[in-house]
Amino acid sequence: MEFTIDKIKKNCHHFRGDIPCKPHKKQGVNCVDTIGNDCSYYDSVSKRVLIIKLGAIGDVIRTTPLLRKLKEIEPRAEIWWLTLTPEVIPNMVDIVLPFTPQSLVTLQMTSFDNIYNLDKDKEACAVCSIVKADVKKGFALREGKCVPIDNEAEHKYLTGIFDNLSKANRKNYQEEIFEICGFRFSGEEYIMPEVSEYQWKLPKKKLIIGLNTGCGGRWTSRLWPDKYWITLAKKLKRSGYAPLFLGGEQEHKKNLILAKQSDAIYLGHFPLQQFMSLVNHCNLVVTAVTMALHIAVGYRKKIVLFNNIFNKHEFELYGRGVILEPDFECDCFYSPICKNNCMQYLKVETVFNACQKLLSNKERNSEVTQ
Repeated sequence: MEFTIDKIKKNCHHFRGDIPCKPHKKQGVNCVDTIGNDCSYYDSVSKRVLIIKLGAIGDVIRTTPLLRKLKEIEPRAEIWWLTLTPEVIPNMVDIVLPFTPQSLVTLQMTSFDNIYNLDKDKEACAVCSIVKADVKKGFALREGKCVPIDNEAEHKYLTGIFDNLSKANRKNYQEEIFEICGFRFSGEEYIMPEVSEYQWKLPKKKLIIGLNTGCGGRWTSRLWPDKYWITLAKKLKRSGYAPLFLGGEQEHKKNLILAKQSDAIYLGHFPLQQFMSLVNHCNLVVTAVTMALHIAVGYRKKIVLFNNIFNKHEFELYGRGVILEPDFECDCFYSPICKNNCMQYLKVETVFNACQKLLSNKERNSEVTQ
């Protein structure tokens, strides 16, 4: 049978257009065989969907539950995702685009059935406005300003520009983004990308408690005092746990000092995928609202979450964690600097007791023997 271009199944999930598809490369199959039958790997695409969620890394990770809903309602949809951090996008996304001029040109020449823009940044809104789609949800750009596309995006829009509405909000982030897209959140979990396994020098017979000491350079109002981290690490170690300091390059010098003064473990700072692997080796993570929080949620770890400047109802811990705040209402809501340094009023004993409660003796014994 003569093979012609019109026989190519361009609406197949495997079809690339510029290079051989994986089934052809691995199995030698063509879209149509010599007697006219379709390839057995043919997987037709019903819709083309674009998600725009550029950053930050933690926000990208906590947007991944949306993929579960999309695959449930449109199992044959081809899903694209435009982001600043392609390395955290899970494999179920068909086409991952970094936020580059090349990607923007590609999007301008592609039409979609649905676009979900979940960012209010001008550049994300501009992309949503420019790219062709039958249905657009979320936020667009009008006269240089972000605007909600429809009523379903108004709640998230208003809480972003008025502190009093943000404080009164009782919806978590997942509920908000599902609502923006026209769905209902039903406890869908994060989806994490596959990462290589690394060999870590960690105790094999003790529960690992990750102590993530940083909070990024912008929101230093979230920092817990260094002396509290040292005291907590000592108490955890005396109780038979293995405290492990976590952080990035910004926390490296501090973590070296904290580990030395508490005799806890600190292995250094690592590229993102290695850091994700290290967090995955923890049984529980103590952290402020950071990227590490969402990595820990994604790997279904138990979590002690510090919060002082955000609305605690925003965070979905899926029943595996507890949110701890200072004993009084902090007046530095969404402020990068806290004049009262309110995190000093979150006591070590409170944090230690929360760790103990989450890692009960029964769970402790069963996890160590696994």
